[in-house]
Amino acid sequence: MTTVQLEYVVAVDTHRSFVTAAEKCFVTQPTLSMQIQKLEDELGIKIFDRSKLPVVPTEIGSAVIAQARIILKENSRIREIIADRKKEVQGTLKVGIIPTLAPYLLPRVLTAFLKKYPKVKLEVWEYSTEQIIQLLRQEQLDCGLLATPLHNQHLEEHPLFYENFVIYAAKSNKLSDKKLVDATDLDAKDIWVLNEGHCMRNQVLNICQDKFGMGEFKNLEYNTGSVETLKRMVELNEGYTILPELSLQDLTAKQMNMVRFFKAPEPVREISLVTHRYFIKQALIEAFRKEILANVPEKMKVRKTRKVIDILLEKP
Repeated sequence: MTTVQLEYVVAVDTHRSFVTAAEKCFVTQPTLSMQIQKLEDELGIKIFDRSKLPVVPTEIGSAVIAQARIILKENSRIREIIADRKKEVQGTLKVGIIPTLAPYLLPRVLTAFLKKYPKVKLEVWEYSTEQIIQLLRQEQLDCGLLATPLHNQHLEEHPLFYENFVIYAAKSNKLSDKKLVDATDLDAKDIWVLNEGHCMRNQVLNICQDKFGMGEFKNLEYNTGSVETLKRMVELNEGYTILPELSLQDLTAKQMNMVRFFKAPEPVREISLVTHRYFIKQALIEAFRKEILANVPEKMKVRKTRKVIDILLEKP
């Protein structure tokens, strides 16, 4: 039994395909299949049921794969222990980030981080919250940047900053007449929101629920996962939307005139660096955390009396 064979087994379980697993492991499919077959012969069991598509593990195979993941993780810890002792920041860091945060935070962070740590390779994917949670639990990601709390006992949350939600309203909308906005001022029939599957959609609905039920939205349903599209819909089609504050950084003076802030306690989203409960690469992740904090406005690092909006949809 070799660690290479265990890596191949875990790859097939992750991707549920021998072909895709081989591509991810940078070997030919026959090579990968042969090594897994050797392991099965040595153990005297079948790890995968090859008669099904996608490929699924057998009952005993699932137990073997679970142990293989533990072995590979512990094996990786040896290099991490050595790197930590040497105070070296190097290796590959796989990061998942939600789309409503990525374009506003990462450009500030990535270039500076890679210049500071040239021995680090960053791999970044934009995923939904649910995808990031799943990939963290499968250990396909080292960390995630997303809104919290997640209410997940398998993950560790390391809060970074608190980002205000703000109103972005067309000049014709009644909210543009207000200096500060209260949730009771909001009208369901005028709001543009992200489509389902985005945690920020749930947070926006949680802000609004004190005022109206969730079945009262405008008769045009436009499904988008882009904050930038929401801005354009307001600019060209009137109404209003609710945006995260970092998305304001590149607005023109004219666009900033469309922004209105909430009354205290201001609704915010808590942005955290999230890891598996038994994560490795501590030194690398800590360096990444510090670089993020170095590029976030100081006022966002303090929660004070702000109200953190839950990412789970509250019952009215």
